[in-house]
Amino acid sequence: MKRIKLRFLTLLACFSATISAQQTRSLAPQIRTVRVIVNDDPLQAPIARIDAPVEISFDELSHEYTRYIYKVEYCNADWSVNDEIYESDYLEGFNGQPVDDYEKSFNTTVLYTHYRIAFPNDDTRLLLPGNYRVRIFADENDSSDDPVLEACFSLFEPEMTVRATVSANTEVDFNRQHQQVTYGISYGTRRVVDLQRELHTVVMQNRRWDSAVIDLQPNIQNTLGVEWTHRRELIFPAGAEFHKFEILDTHQGGMGVDRIRWYDPHFHATLLTTDRQHNYTYSPDMNGTYVIRHSGDEDNDTQSEYLFVHFLLSVPQLDGGDVYVTGLWDNGFPDADCKMHYDDALHAYECAVLLKQGYYNYQFRQLDSHGVGQTARTEGDFYQTENEYLILVYHRPQGARYDALVGYTALQSGNP
Repeated sequence: MKRIKLRFLTLLACFSATISAQQTRSLAPQIRTVRVIVNDDPLQAPIARIDAPVEISFDELSHEYTRYIYKVEYCNADWSVNDEIYESDYLEGFNGQPVDDYEKSFNTTVLYTHYRIAFPNDDTRLLLPGNYRVRIFADENDSSDDPVLEACFSLFEPEMTVRATVSANTEVDFNRQHQQVTYGISYGTRRVVDLQRELHTVVMQNRRWDSAVIDLQPNIQNTLGVEWTHRRELIFPAGAEFHKFEILDTHQGGMGVDRIRWYDPHFHATLLTTDRQHNYTYSPDMNGTYVIRHSGDEDNDTQSEYLFVHFLLSVPQLDGGDVYVTGLWDNGFPDADCKMHYDDALHAYECAVLLKQGYYNYQFRQLDSHGVGQTARTEGDFYQTENEYLILVYHRPQGARYDALVGYTALQSGNP
């Protein structure tokens, strides 16, 4: 276990923020379990109506109080910061307020302090539909260039209607390895004059920004709306169902767990070894999401333990890109400590990740030359796989200064 601990410390030392700007992410090694929850539903994508409650929470791995400050930014459709509007346009109240809702962990071997921000609150109310990024800074180092985390979410007003379907009958194969999205948009009361300049769209599979299709031009257009049909760009590898594990008790294994052991100063949970699938297996999952909880199911945010979770993927060593274990607990994009290393003695890829007790979905993906995680050689791709697809529609009319999120839909694929 000493080798695992040393590698984790090395990863913390070289922790880097290389993932896309639109991702919720920790930017400091002491910050863990950064979550954005809308409508009080931890399974929902961080996209909600303009008046919905939004909660941002995170843990700092200590019992020392740190005075954190949050700053809200309004972003364009591409998640760049909008510098064309004033703060008072998108925010009512005060920005740059302290995070004053915090509580220390109780009866845990890993000490941490849980912090929480809720919108709207007594100081801040968000006004515009669109993309929001909340950056959090330690007060003693209050610099716009040095946040400890970023949390991203989107608020929408349903002014345009989105219709969509997913099919395994694609432009490249029939009921084999892919799924294809077809969708259309009805403008409703919105008037679109210059389609290419005004309308921005995003299509995502399982909330993944690395493989998202952004601003694809439609192939059917009329005065009432537009459609995307028979487009190869909207064909996604189908992947396989996510693996699952649950750790509710640190003294006995749960679903997907082989064993739990104590190696001072941490608990270590080793999961069941995973093989690449050669045939589709139906296994209900939650498309990469996770829920923090423990066996008592009370005060989950402050009484759940942190453990090193050991992942094992039994496949021959793969040439090409690196292999990562990933899920929405790392926001669908691989972090440094989720990179797997091949163990010649085990004939398997392995890594250990510090995670909080709860229920988790995960997958193994190999990065291609474009930095997109692929499942073909680590999991397999099966047309029956149940996947979640999200479609977002932004509109900036001529003369407007911001990209309003005016259309949104979520749909499921797969026919087990």
